[in-house]
Amino acid sequence: MSDLTEIEQAAALLRTAIDILTDDLATYPGPVSGCDAQYTHLLATRTRVRKALTALDADVFIATPRTLRPGAGVESR
Repeated sequence: MSDLTEIEQAAALLRTAIDILTDDLATYPGPVSGCDAQYTHLLATRTRVRKALTALDADVFIATPRTLRPGAGVESR
């Protein structure tokens, strides 16, 4: 991973975590009435990891005096 940026390394680790959690969910034993807290925790964790990966991949808009809203053209004078 040394040729990757820190963000790319983080994204790769998050993708690996999603794969591991998906495998854990796929191999999780059948439900036992009232004892699905661990399964629910796995689902919640996978959702949080996916959201983190989405946040890393998202474009970030930073308003500047010349571009006050996304998609606005660059003002020239």
